[in-house]
Amino acid sequence: MSDAEAFPYRDPRLAIDERVRDLLARMTLEEKLAQLGGVWGLSLTDAGRFSETKAKDLLRHGIGHIARLAGASVLTPRESASLANVLQRFLRESTRLGIPAIVHEESCAGYSARAATCFPQVIGIASTWEPQLVEEMARVIRSQMRAVGAHQALAPVLDVARDPRWGRTEETFGEDPYLVARMGTAYVRGLQGDSLRSGIVGTGKHFVGYGAPEGGLNWAPAPLPRRELLERFVPPFAAAIHEAGLASVMNAYHEIDGVPCGASRELLDGLLRTQLGFDGVVVSDYFTLQTLVSYHHVAENESEAARRGLEAGIDLELPVLAYYGEPLRQAIESGRVPLAWVDRSVARVLRMKFELGLFEQALVDADAAPAHFDTPTQRELARRIALKSIVLLQNRGELLPLDPGLGRIAVIGPCADSARLMQGDYHYPTHLEVLSKTGPPGAADELTLDELFVPMVTVLDGIRAAVTDGCEVHSARGCEILTDSTRDFEEAVELARGADVAIVVVGGRSGLVEGCTSGEFCDRAELGLFGVQTELVLAVVATGTPTVVVLINGRPLALSRLVDDVPALLEAWLPGEEGGHAIADVLFGRSSPAGRLPVTLPRAVGQLPLYYNHKPSGARSPLHGDYVDLSTQPLFPFGHGLSYTHFEYKDLQLGARELPATGTLEISLDVTNAGERAGEEVVQLYVRDRVASLTRPVKELKGFLRLGLEPGETRTAVFELDLGQLAFYDADMVFLVEPGTVEIMLGSSSEAIWLRGEIEITGPPRRLRSIDVAPTRVRVR
Repeated sequence: MSDAEAFPYRDPRLAIDERVRDLLARMTLEEKLAQLGGVWGLSLTDAGRFSETKAKDLLRHGIGHIARLAGASVLTPRESASLANVLQRFLRESTRLGIPAIVHEESCAGYSARAATCFPQVIGIASTWEPQLVEEMARVIRSQMRAVGAHQALAPVLDVARDPRWGRTEETFGEDPYLVARMGTAYVRGLQGDSLRSGIVGTGKHFVGYGAPEGGLNWAPAPLPRRELLERFVPPFAAAIHEAGLASVMNAYHEIDGVPCGASRELLDGLLRTQLGFDGVVVSDYFTLQTLVSYHHVAENESEAARRGLEAGIDLELPVLAYYGEPLRQAIESGRVPLAWVDRSVARVLRMKFELGLFEQALVDADAAPAHFDTPTQRELARRIALKSIVLLQNRGELLPLDPGLGRIAVIGPCADSARLMQGDYHYPTHLEVLSKTGPPGAADELTLDELFVPMVTVLDGIRAAVTDGCEVHSARGCEILTDSTRDFEEAVELARGADVAIVVVGGRSGLVEGCTSGEFCDRAELGLFGVQTELVLAVVATGTPTVVVLINGRPLALSRLVDDVPALLEAWLPGEEGGHAIADVLFGRSSPAGRLPVTLPRAVGQLPLYYNHKPSGARSPLHGDYVDLSTQPLFPFGHGLSYTHFEYKDLQLGARELPATGTLEISLDVTNAGERAGEEVVQLYVRDRVASLTRPVKELKGFLRLGLEPGETRTAVFELDLGQLAFYDADMVFLVEPGTVEIMLGSSSEAIWLRGEIEITGPPRRLRSIDVAPTRVRVR
């Protein structure tokens, strides 16, 4: 009898459901529980080498996941691939059933591992308003992760960020559900590909409403009414599930209306699975079950926390098997947890392993792995994304672009020549900082963090490479990010005084440890520049030297103190390994900037929450409009961004003036580059329901297109708007499109609207499911 005949689950010719049933029927309770958790990869090693003794202890019943084999270590691609092979061989040959493990890693803005390409942080990627670039980046992540034997990425972040004080804003695609949905879906599509057998499992996180915490504080309750939750925070998940087949979802840490998301059957089972039709694996955010006991205080002990998590719908505990181990076994034996709950989640985990093809091919060619890492083509993509992410906020007097043949340039500021500050909180060396202090064994060794960077191009590097031979480039830090010392001001000011132009590079430090100003657990009460950076900028401006400010940061800042004094202001976010070249390309006019804000920039924290798609009664005082002491208007609106050329919008054409609620509206307009430089425009489509049965936002983004045009060139942008995009939950919580008048707006930001029209939706209301809403199709002719 062949192996496949004796053990049908090993027969690849059988249907996956049949293989799952066969394998599940053969498993002991201990083997089932082992599939519901993970183990730190390096806890299976001694001094970086595989430990059979530890493996026999920790993997004796198998395991569901291996956590961060490369991301929580200093292993090279070849080393991490070799270790992954050893672990998979051990599971295949030294456990009773030979069930392979899923290796999961982080990949927020590139695979978070040694030697992997360091792309711009996600808030910058969102500023490109170009989903195709996200998909290209995700394909690189897929290639690198598959090369080392990894299978699941704990990304993308699909949170809609509504409070910039929240440190994790930088990990998101911004404040608008439509933009987040388009970018996030593209990420999943690039990562998972056409089949998980050749792809990487994407993990949409954090379900749900995580981006609107009280006070901007991470893990704080999100005071979200049900309608607001469904209309603003759920759509990106719905889109990723139904358009790209999102295979995994991760719960959020916070609570909504008294129930932690990790213990909410209403969210994880009712909303996610029943309403959205998700059929993949729900993984816990790290240590979620522990928070039910020690943070939220809704479970008395580990066993009760395990019961609540499993009942709610968390299939797999990350990063390590703890509460789903012995505590869950006790709950089962006492009758408090039905075995059917365990079988349900184990079946989901096994199904994913079969879909990935791990029973047939769990090993990789370790010697071939390095060839997939940070290739010239990948670095070119990192530079292209960084270039397209840069937002020109202000350019008075057309100071930019600069002449690369200037005689003397002063490059000033704490962010001007720092590779570390170009990275976000989930880039590899940045994340290794916290892992080296509190993470798994082996996360830190004799290598320093500086040695673990891929080659990084700082702003100063980029400027020096861009200018002509006769241009002198001089640099001074001027100050540090966090300290209040001004002792180095004098050197910087003197440097600026003798220069033709001063480029001041300021911002923050993204990360997770003390001393960071942005990132996970690094929430803020104020949104200005830290330390004395603002004073440094103003001191340089006071010299009379033309001054450009470049912002390197992961958070939307309130820059009211600078906008009146600084002629040119450039937002470069956290631009990654090629950021210096990209910034120089914009500064010296090699490329015209076309990034657009994916968030609203406030004037001051006192305006928060502040986002463009507010309700009619929001963002204003009913009598006077403004606050007594401040305008209610943003400093820079959502969608804003300038160019070195200018564009004209004309000839708006609507395919119909009346349509039934089931219809699709074709919208077209001509866009002309009316300037003397080539450039790209981001055409933005907004809609407004003039009168509805419930209050509706003053405008909502429903389509966008990044369009490149030569000087004098005119192209026609076409949008096909499914009127399902206008649906909302009525007073009875029925999702529908109402008849009535809808305003159609086209412009270059949420405030710069250049063309308007309107249509009448006729006939009876259209009832539909939220998952049936089609994205707006765009094309150019």
